[in-house]
Amino acid sequence: MADLTPLLAFRWSPRAFDPAATLTPDEAASLLEAARWAPSTGNGQPWRFALGHRDDETWKRILVNLPSDDQPWARHAAALLLGAHLTAGTGHGTAARDAGTGAAYDLGQAVAHLTVQATALGLYVRQIAGFDHAGLAADLDLPAGVRPLVVAAVGRLGDPSSLPAALREQEVGLRRRRPLADLLLR
Repeated sequence: MADLTPLLAFRWSPRAFDPAATLTPDEAASLLEAARWAPSTGNGQPWRFALGHRDDETWKRILVNLPSDDQPWARHAAALLLGAHLTAGTGHGTAARDAGTGAAYDLGQAVAHLTVQATALGLYVRQIAGFDHAGLAADLDLPAGVRPLVVAAVGRLGDPSSLPAALREQEVGLRRRRPLADLLLR
C-alpha cells in the first residue's frame, strides 16, 4: 500500500458507538469548521448542516427518519448530523448556478473534511444515505431549496459486543478495500 497519512489510513466507519460519550461544544465546532473550509465550486459553499446532540430534539427528529435497521446502533452516537445542499433556484450565486450534482459533490467534500477532522479528534463517523429524505426535511422544517443528502453518526468508539451478531461480524472483521487497479478506468 502506498504511504498514506494515518488520518486516512486509520479512519473507519463503526456502528458501535459509546452510549455514554458526548460531543463537546469545542469538538462540534471543530468538525463544522473543517467542513466550512472544504473546497467548493466558486467558493459557493452550498452545504448546510443540522446538528443534533444525543437526546435533543434535532437528534430525535433525525433518528426517527433513519432506517429501522440503523436506529438501534445510531441511537448510541453522541451526535447525528444532517448534511444537505442547496438546489437550483435558491438564489445563492454560484451555489445556485451549480446546484444539483455540483452541490452534492461539494457537500461530499465538506463531509469528507469533517470526517478527517473527527479522526484527528479521536472521534468516529458513520454515514447513512438511505433515510426518509422527505420526512426528515419536513420534521426539521428545512427551507425550500435545501435538499437532505446524508446523515452522519458521530461519537466515540463503543463495544462491538453490543451489536447484533451480523453487525458485530462486520464491525470486527478485517477492513477491505478494492485494489487500486479496480478503480482506474484506464
